[in-house]
This record gives sequence, structure tokens and C-alpha cells, in this order.
Amino acid sequence: MGLSAETTRLFDFIPYQLQQFPQDVCLAGKENGTWRTYSTQEILNAANELSTGLLRKGIGPGDKVALIANNRPEWIIADLAILQIGAINVPIYSTISEKDYAFIFNDSEVKLCFVSDEELLSKAKKAQESSPSLSEIYTFEPITDALHWSELLDTRPDMDKINELKAGVKASDLATLIYTSGTTGVPKGVMLSHQNIASNVIASKERLPVNDSARGVSFLPLCHVYERMLIYLYAYTGVSLYFAESMDTIGADIKEVGPEVFTAVPRLLEKVYDKIIAKGEELGGIKKALFFWAVSVGEKFEPYGANGPIYEIKLKLARKLIFSKWQEALGGNVKAIASGSAALNPRLARIFNAANIPVLEGYGLTETSPVISVNQIENGGMKIGTTGRPIKDVHVKIAEDGEILVKGPNVMMGYYKRPDLTSEVIDEDGWFHTGDIGTMVGGEFLKITDRKKEIFKTSGGKYVAPQIIENSFKESRFIEQIMVIGENRKHPSALVVPNYEFLEEWCKRKGVSFSDKSDLINNQRVIDRYQREIEEKNKEFGRWEQIKKFKLLKDEFSIEGGEITPTLKLKRKKILEKYAALIDGIYSEN
Repeated sequence: MGLSAETTRLFDFIPYQLQQFPQDVCLAGKENGTWRTYSTQEILNAANELSTGLLRKGIGPGDKVALIANNRPEWIIADLAILQIGAINVPIYSTISEKDYAFIFNDSEVKLCFVSDEELLSKAKKAQESSPSLSEIYTFEPITDALHWSELLDTRPDMDKINELKAGVKASDLATLIYTSGTTGVPKGVMLSHQNIASNVIASKERLPVNDSARGVSFLPLCHVYERMLIYLYAYTGVSLYFAESMDTIGADIKEVGPEVFTAVPRLLEKVYDKIIAKGEELGGIKKALFFWAVSVGEKFEPYGANGPIYEIKLKLARKLIFSKWQEALGGNVKAIASGSAALNPRLARIFNAANIPVLEGYGLTETSPVISVNQIENGGMKIGTTGRPIKDVHVKIAEDGEILVKGPNVMMGYYKRPDLTSEVIDEDGWFHTGDIGTMVGGEFLKITDRKKEIFKTSGGKYVAPQIIENSFKESRFIEQIMVIGENRKHPSALVVPNYEFLEEWCKRKGVSFSDKSDLINNQRVIDRYQREIEEKNKEFGRWEQIKKFKLLKDEFSIEGGEITPTLKLKRKKILEKYAALIDGIYSEN
């Protein structure tokens, strides 16, 4: 199904919902601990009032408006209000630096900005000092001496003007500029048209196993195209969407809402799994034995009964006795968890799917709006260890060097003001070069093996794909984060951030005393325990890939520290620079 007449532009999805299945709860956000809900009609009314206010401020077609806020209904209202008058939404990560704010404000010539809270207002105001185009900053939360977004709402919306401007917006027009920090260099503005994202929404709908009676929970940042595309997809499908209050309240919010669908990143699923296993460890006797028997059954899971009838009997029993409790912890109704943004460990995918918690891994980039491929339960569309089949109208081919190339209506218009960078990634035949290495399994399922730029060569001439090794090592409950190093060195080594919560618990059990983290990571018993863990994991890899040496790090890799991107990808170059002396020490030791 191509783009239908009703949904060719991003602001068409809420009116489409109103026409097809108007919801009493279209969106909901927590205010002072209770849910504030908005019907489909209320969202549309507020957007029309805000559009009129923006027009009175001189914002019109082609003008850029920045959005820096946590996930909340106001984000969606502002997005709709901006887009339907032909203006361009520039969403910005709240966690990046003031310097990056100023770069984005100036590069895109932002005229007006919305922020959620006082901290973001302060950062935006500092950046505004060197951004002449930015005239006013409005806040979603009431702040003394700040302009509140409600001041822009005009209770007598100019519908004639709004409808005239809506009619003038073409599907091929620029809708949004998303600046990717990437793992290197200055931010690049990815230009996505209405059609880029709308085509992705419509093609992804058949992979979403829910309908207009479903509830969803949203907590991944809306400034990232992954969660944002899903928001339009929820509107298009009629899913009632609840925004989690904060990253700390996700568990409680999910339990309260009981969603059928939500999106996650592998790191979050790893944390959920670790918590479940920790609870299992606390059990005793037969209960503990049953718990870990169920986990071992889950580790062998294959979809569609591929393991045969005896396995299916064991699985049914494991689901009844153990896994049903896991489902309850996620609200009891989950039909799909879309996992993206990084590689999902196949072992986790097996266990969650065995537990009747369908985790569906997908793959995409900001530049592809974002979905390229995604698993689905129906139509034999699930293959664990892959990112599923490419979605409709998106074509994938593997280049001679293994790079994944993509062509389709979802491929970006280009990088803003950077035709040089655009021509580096989109060739003359229209193929977008993803920078990822992959293969087609069985001719139809896409499997990602590594980042092209991250594969390195040891001094012995052997190629090492670090991501595969890192994902396997992160299965260990002792390891929170890990980066494999060794380019032009004699062997791979690793920088390891311990899972301090688990490690401290282990120390208490084993009678290992320590005063602080530095003391802990220099304790020989701790180092020996990590050595055993690494030796065990090394068995999965060829000799040239095995981690020969490692160092435990006191501090976690963080966005604030500059070691990871807002989508939690490692900034390898930054980490290599930061720990250069430590790394030299690893390789100079005998």
C-alpha cells in the first residue's frame, strides 16, 4: 500500500485518527503524579491554537522552530502546530552541550524555540547569546520570568489561514532537520521530508501487531527519529499513547498502563533481564531450580515450533510456572516491544520471546527515516539474530565489501548545507551507503555484523569486529559497558566498566572489603574474577579475536562525559583519546 490521500504529510496522521477512530485518550502525560489525558480532538484544537500563535509571531513556511524537551503531549502538539503551517521542526537532544545548541541554532537559523524545564531554558539562553536568528524561547513548564507556551495559544484559531498553508505543503517538502551527533565530528543536519517519514509509517504498520484498542508507553527521546516515527505510527493505528514521567519511573509507568506496545533499546532490555535474574537468585530450593530451568529452556527458543513437540511441551510448562510472572512485571498485555538503535543480543531475544514477551529487533538510521527492516511475528517474519525482512518499498543490497546499501522513499533528502557529505553517502544511482556491514540470511532476513568504520586490523593483519565481541561480553552480569581495542596492536584488549551494583553485592557475599570504586577495581580478587569471566567469554571467538588483556574503569561511559552519543553508541575515538595513557600501559606490560 502506497501513501494514501489522507496521510501524505506528517500533520495528516492526527486528523486521520479523528476521522477513522477518534480516541478519548490520544495522548497522556503525568502531571503532579496523575495522568493528564488528551482526546484526539483536544490535540488537534491545541495544535490549531498554537499554529495561529506562531503565525502571529511571524513564523511561516520554511522557518525553523527548535524543540528541546522531554517526552510529553506538548511536544506532539508543538510538532503538529509547526508542521501544518509549513514550518520545519528542529528537535534537539536535551543532553548535548551548549556549544552544540549554538551550532544547531545557527546552522539551521532557528527563529523560535520550545524547551521543557528550567535547566534546558538556561542552556538554550546561553546558546541564544551567540545565535542572532533566535528571537524567543518558550517553556512547557511554568517558570518565573520565562515565556510560557500557553501565551502563544490563540483561542480563536485562524482556520482559513491554517488550511491554506496546509494545502500548500507537499509530501516532498522538508519537514524536519535532525542533527546527528554521530560518533565523530560536528553535528550534521539530516533533512527528512514529509514523505520520507510518512512512507516509513505506512510501511511499518503491517509489522505492528496491535489495533485502535491498544495502549502504548513512550520514553525513548522524541528528538530521535526512531521514537518519533513510532509516534506517527501510533496515531495512524489509533494506539492510546502514555508518556512515561522519567527514565526512573519507566517500570512503574509500564506496570500502571499495561501497554500492548512500546519501544526499547537493548541496554534497557539488558537491565530488565538483570533485575529478573537477580530476583531468581534470591529464591531458594525447588523454586530457584525451576526458575533457572525455565531460563535454560528460554535460551534454546526458536519461533514457530521449530524445536519440535517435546521442546514445546517444556516451553508451555515454563511459561505457565515462571514466565507468566515476567509478563505481569511488564503490565501483562505486551504484544510487541520494538528494539532498535543498537544490536540486540540473540540470547536476550530468545529468552524474552520464550517468555511470551515478543521483542522484535529492527534496523535503521536517522538518514533512512529510520526503519529499513524489522522482525514481525506474522507471516513467518521472525528470525532471531537478524533484524527481519526489509519493509515494503525499501530495497537492500549488500556491496562487494559487505556494506549494506539502501534505496527507497525513506532515504533522506541529504545533509543540510552539506552537498559534499551527501554525495559521500548517496551514490549517483540513489543508493544510500549505511556504513554498516551485513548479510542477507536465507536471501530475505537482514543480519548486521558490524560498523564498517569500527572494524579494525591488528598489527598481525587480522580483522576484528568489536561490536559482536562487546555484545557477547555484555551478557555477563559483571559487565556494564565494554569497549574492545587493538587497532594496529598485537592483540585485542578491552576497557571494562563493571556493573557496580552487582559487583558490590558479589563482594559482600565473598567477604571482599573495599573503601571506594578505585579500591574495588584494584583488588586482586576482583581482577581475578573478571579474568575468569573474560576467559569464559573468549571461548566463543577465534584466537585472533580473543581479549588478551583488560582494564577495569572507575567511571561509566556517559553522554555528559562525551564517551557515548545520545543514542548510547560508543564514541570510540573520544574514549581512545581519554584513556590513551591507560591503553599504552596495557600494551607496554609484559
